[in-house]
Amino acid sequence: MKFSIGGSLKLAFRPWVEGLENIPAEGPAILASNHLSFSDSFFLPAVLDRKVTFIAKAEYFTSPGVKGKLTAAFFKGVGQLPVDRSGARGAGEAAIKSGIEVIERGELFGIYPEGTRSPDGRLYRGKPGGLARVALATGAPVIPVAMIDTEKIQPPGKVVPKLMRPGIRIGKPLDFSRYQGMDGDRFILRSVTDEVMYEIMKLSGQEYVDIYATAAKRQIADAEKAAKAEKAEAEKAAKAAKAGTADAAGTSGTDTADR
Repeated sequence: MKFSIGGSLKLAFRPWVEGLENIPAEGPAILASNHLSFSDSFFLPAVLDRKVTFIAKAEYFTSPGVKGKLTAAFFKGVGQLPVDRSGARGAGEAAIKSGIEVIERGELFGIYPEGTRSPDGRLYRGKPGGLARVALATGAPVIPVAMIDTEKIQPPGKVVPKLMRPGIRIGKPLDFSRYQGMDGDRFILRSVTDEVMYEIMKLSGQEYVDIYATAAKRQIADAEKAAKAEKAEAEKAAKAAKAGTADAAGTSGTDTADR
């Protein structure tokens, strides 16, 4: 199923790729990518000969009905791995455990260090959890990946994708084996994550923002809420002013008639 889906994506969108030679022909590796669109997890596996396993919400695999079964089959076909994300800490531990298992099988494990999609196309601070802990627990090389223009194909909230060419740049593997077994040191985890994010930034050309994407989304949502409230107050004031003008005009007309 991976090959049929991958073939269809390549035929329809014709993605361009740089750095395919950096993907090992065999053996484990971690593909650490920026995250611009829901479709990132489909385009990257589509251009590779090897299977890439990403983490996906368990709900994608357990939804009822015909649609649910089709969705589950699709996500399995493109190499998605279900993880129960109820409870932040439990979800993180489950993702790390799943990633280690994928690496121990000698396969490719895909992960988004930002933890969520970028809300505005910029690159955000990587979370020092899954990526660094899987890398340090296994000694597997980390390959930085940059998705290009996928947010223009399928922006958040859009169901039907726009037909255009996305790009994928694959960097040289990063070796963190010198830190293997030090996955309990938060300073090492931060250092490893930052080094990977720097390489992704160079590949993608994105502006880097040194806050988490989740915090940026909250800021954007708060700003939109404040702007909406301000607009509502302005409309209310304008309506009150208009009503006051009408009342004044009516009073003036009555006074003139009386005279």
